[in-house]
Amino acid sequence: MSVLGIDIGGSGIKGAPVDLATGELAQPRQRIETPAPADVTSVVETVAEVVTRFDATDRVGITFPGVVVDGVVRTAANMDDSWLDAPAADLFAARIGMPVTVLNDADAAGVAEMTYGAGRGRRGVTLMLTFGTGIGSALFLDGALVPNTEFGHLELRGGDAEEYASDRARQLDGLDWPTWAGRVQEYLEMVEMLLRPDLMIIGGGVSKKAAEFLPFIDIRTPVVPAELRNTAGIVGAAQAATLR
Repeated sequence: MSVLGIDIGGSGIKGAPVDLATGELAQPRQRIETPAPADVTSVVETVAEVVTRFDATDRVGITFPGVVVDGVVRTAANMDDSWLDAPAADLFAARIGMPVTVLNDADAAGVAEMTYGAGRGRRGVTLMLTFGTGIGSALFLDGALVPNTEFGHLELRGGDAEEYASDRARQLDGLDWPTWAGRVQEYLEMVEMLLRPDLMIIGGGVSKKAAEFLPFIDIRTPVVPAELRNTAGIVGAAQAATLR
């Protein structure tokens, strides 16, 4: 069965049909830059444009970079404030013309990794962290998701951790990979102290550059790169759409 997954990020909105038997994209991914400002109307229209680039489907899953409860957005740190308390699932469904499932972007990526990737078959506590515009998190206990953890907003050095250790921070501050890895090390040490996970999975856009920074990370918890790389959000969104 092929289902359409859409991943809304701070810099791009990406989508593709997903073969849920394998966790692979059934067609090449389509990407449109996230509009600025990323307000409700603009993002809904951009998502609709991505949907039109594929054959008709009857199920769509969409990720959002913030806390999502029962299809309603509760936080939107890297998006426009118009999203706060917006009924995202209803808004997307009305525009696209079919039922839509909306969930936190890191949760979606984590679900995909636990099903098809680095967390497959893992027991105990697994933490998926996505490094991009911000830092997303997805926490699992024996494979079951604890939704909307948002550990990227833990306080580190007097501010949000993602302001110090995200990939956007690396780019804005002009850091080389080893220097940025030092910041990531600080963040991971804090998360390790709080959760004592059995495994950490590093995802997001930087996962394809894991060889550039993971060798500089030294904590007790095993740390591995995501296997689905930057497609995990799309795959997890499609998975969520089948659970309606």
